[in-house]
Amino acid sequence: MNDFDFLTGTWNVANRWRTDFLDETSEWEEFPAVSRASRHFDGGANFDEIEFPTKGFSGLTLRLYDHEREQWSLYWSSKRTGRLFPPVVGRFTDGRGEFYGDDTHAGEAVRVRFVWSGITEGSARWEQAFSTDGGETWVNNWIMDLTRG
Repeated sequence: MNDFDFLTGTWNVANRWRTDFLDETSEWEEFPAVSRASRHFDGGANFDEIEFPTKGFSGLTLRLYDHEREQWSLYWSSKRTGRLFPPVVGRFTDGRGEFYGDDTHAGEAVRVRFVWSGITEGSARWEQAFSTDGGETWVNNWIMDLTRG
């Protein structure tokens, strides 16, 4: 249940996202961010706020560990919407976390995948991908490379 303990603290974040989250041929846009994360419930909860200074918005993620199911639920919210997005749910195996959920993007139903990988004391990677065909194919549309701030 302590899978997200690594995230505690301040991180500089190099972001790349597609200009169209559903088009794998769209251009990548790069921009910075700063994330501050904290540990709660003896490692069974994690909270972070991330600021995107060149984008003019911020977001937050609440991560909760379900002891019975032995899995995490990750909830994202953006200052732009003020809404809590549907969770992605999953777990870590061999240092890699995979989390899946269902949502909509631009009015279209999407399957969402978050992946945490490359986790060290000073770095980590988060990736987001969307699928419009139930998970048969994926468009990687947002990558965050984190380094200690």
